[in-house]
Amino acid sequence: MNFDVIIVGGGLVGASLAAALKHSGLTLGLVESQPAPEPNPDWDSRVYAISPGSRKFLEQCGAWVMLDANRIAPVEEMRVFGDTGAELDFSAYQMGVPELACILEGGALQQALWKVLQTQDNPTLLHPARCQALAVNDNFAELTLQDGRCVNAKLIIGADGRDSWIRQQAGIVGTPVEYEQHGVVANFTCAVPHRNIAHQWFQSDGILALLPLPDNHVSMVWSVTADRANTLLALSPDDLCTQVTAAAKNTLGELHLVTPPVGFPLRMLTLERIISPRIALIGDAAHNMHPLAGQGVNTGFRDARQLAQTLFERGAQTDCGAAQLLRGYERKRKEDIYTMQAVTYGLKHLFNNTDPLLGILRNSGLALTNRIAPLKKLLMQHALN
Repeated sequence: MNFDVIIVGGGLVGASLAAALKHSGLTLGLVESQPAPEPNPDWDSRVYAISPGSRKFLEQCGAWVMLDANRIAPVEEMRVFGDTGAELDFSAYQMGVPELACILEGGALQQALWKVLQTQDNPTLLHPARCQALAVNDNFAELTLQDGRCVNAKLIIGADGRDSWIRQQAGIVGTPVEYEQHGVVANFTCAVPHRNIAHQWFQSDGILALLPLPDNHVSMVWSVTADRANTLLALSPDDLCTQVTAAAKNTLGELHLVTPPVGFPLRMLTLERIISPRIALIGDAAHNMHPLAGQGVNTGFRDARQLAQTLFERGAQTDCGAAQLLRGYERKRKEDIYTMQAVTYGLKHLFNNTDPLLGILRNSGLALTNRIAPLKKLLMQHALN
């Protein structure tokens, strides 16, 4: 089978790029190791804060209309607390936008994207299928699957996650920086209405976020040490609720667990390059960052948006895997990726630190930022993209 483009990885970012390119005139193949996602009536413990820019992209892809609006919550305000009472707040009203973000379940968005892909002849879906070998020459790349099939393309896109096989095969090397933290996620109901406000507490031993969900549900993302994560995961539901309620200063009242907690390790991965001959990386294959700003998946969607735009604007006679074309994509993405990684890395280390001087600086910085309207607006403008 011969294609113009093969996307390896059908997660949120890879599937969004496939959906964005479906009417590009390029013949597409999508290789995904897992079966197509199935509907899940239960709450998904993994949720995402989708920026307005990412929402617009997903609307253009045709996925947003597939979502159940009753399972999406807008973020109209965000309140950030330091460890000594300093506070920083952002509101959609101040920014002149309907919402700062939308909170929705990862599984629901995955299913919506695949609904779009399954209703089109393009891309050709190769799933479940795993990659076995990759060979690249001047004119095309050949991908061999474990079932023996061989597929060729002028461009291979690695969207296959943080441990990307495509990245390894392309010889793109980066050393992950372990945050020495795990993210613990779970969903709760709360006694006090959240009023579509996202809350985040920076603490010396971790970072806790409670994100609004419909029907007075909230999603927790708690970044803590590995030992603390193991302790939280081993707690009874009542004890976990007690711990989270206390860490959240009882802001949302009594909590009741809805989904079992799940933990995963956190790290940062910065790559000197995200392209190779006839190969481009997007999403977690191209970068990893701390979830404290909720920008990991949005940065991935911006990768997909930029690469789709690059391919749409290339000109009919231009090879879609041409080195010059891919270099243009890489140049336009590097500043955004490095900025988000630097901000999340810096904030994590600024707050998860026992140095008393840094304690004074970080909390006075929060308070000062909260009083300077133009600075607050500048900080939020990037997050809204």
